Amino acid sequence: MSDSPSKLFFQRWRRRIRGPVSRALLRVFARIPLPISHVLGAFIGHLLYMFSGELRHVARRNIALCLPQLNRQARARLVRATLVESGKFFTEVGRVWLAPRRRFDAMIRNVHGEEHLQAALAQGKGVFIVAPHQGSWEVLGLYLSTRHPMTSMYRPPLINALDPIVRAARQRFGATLVPTDAGGVRRLVAALKDNQLVGILPDQDPGPLAGEFAPFFGVAANTMTLFTRLAQKTGAPALLCHAQRLPHGRGFDIWMQPMSATLAAADMQVALTALNNAVAALAQQQPEQYQWVYRRFRTRPPGVDMLYRG
Repeated sequence: MSDSPSKLFFQRWRRRIRGPVSRALLRVFARIPLPISHVLGAFIGHLLYMFSGELRHVARRNIALCLPQLNRQARARLVRATLVESGKFFTEVGRVWLAPRRRFDAMIRNVHGEEHLQAALAQGKGVFIVAPHQGSWEVLGLYLSTRHPMTSMYRPPLINALDPIVRAARQRFGATLVPTDAGGVRRLVAALKDNQLVGILPDQDPGPLAGEFAPFFGVAANTMTLFTRLAQKTGAPALLCHAQRLPHGRGFDIWMQPMSATLAAADMQVALTALNNAVAALAQQQPEQYQWVYRRFRTRPPGVDMLYRG
């Protein structure tokens, strides 16, 4: 049975207004000091915990699967905490994307592991920046692009009206975004040959045709093979990086650490397992800042039941 005219009207109305509303909110949050922004974000996160059944369900499912050693109370606390951090991410991104350079620089408090980046660049093969959805990956990408040429693949957001804003924001300090196709892959290889940084988001589900299953917290996860193939081909070193969100809106700390050469192992399963283990180890350092609300296990092995409702 087709949808009623009233339902279709509200669906079209929602699609038309969410772009302008999102742009307006980004501009508002760009003007708010970070401590206040994070207070507002924490409030939004608490509302998400109380009223967003979908996000709460996904976070609960992921945390129960990945951290079974936690008791029920600890899992509930982590679900609430990760939604609070998600709220902070939502309110901070306007300032991160749109605020002037001096305000952005003021948000970076400490940088740990800069020597690892310099040592990797000294090899002359380019450097993979492996950046899981930990902390504020938008801060990390912009910070690195202020220091070195950086190229990353880009998939447009679901809200089409936000595409030009996101593109301009991520490229505003010199980064280059390339499409998620064969041409984009060639440009990543060219960037590595020029001894540039190449950004990789390792914990996204790449879809059934672009990944292989490997354990992530012991659960079969569809894991991208592109990074491993590029690492095998180029021999470029990799750094595991993230921007840690500091309490009370004090800003962000940048962390960089070298990754094992096992990431480029000839055996794809060995390489993908090493990649997922590195991401899992990082997530456990600050579990509330990991993006548990993402449907990481959306693609399932053949014959295995779906993990999320809807």
